Amino acid sequence: MTLSPELTVEEVLGTLIARGYRFLHPRDANGEVVTVVGIRAHGTVIDVVRLDGEDDVTAMRMPHDEDDVLQPTTVLWSSSGAMQPVVGDLLSLGDEDYTPHYSHRGGGCWVRGESGRAKWLMATA
Repeated sequence: MTLSPELTVEEVLGTLIARGYRFLHPRDANGEVVTVVGIRAHGTVIDVVRLDGEDDVTAMRMPHDEDDVLQPTTVLWSSSGAMQPVVGDLLSLGDEDYTPHYSHRGGGCWVRGESGRAKWLMATA
């Protein structure tokens, strides 16, 4: 998907929200927002887009069982650079692209924690 370079940050974020992304705003010790992070968990993967600035965006696809989505140890796909091309690349991925095949589909949910942080809890049954 190609996003127009004329799209504003708000329009790009709206496009991500329309595609099912939920957003976190990690904060430093003083409570200041450090970055904007959009997360979409589906199937056996998690897609993450981190916006540090309009020209400093990173998007990744990782396995659903990754412990830290902000600093993953396993990345299945990634892109970085300016906002419109990176988000366009991310939105162009099919749900099954770069998806590891597990013997069962993982389940779980995001649980809100302290200071606007969230953690993915895997289903055990």
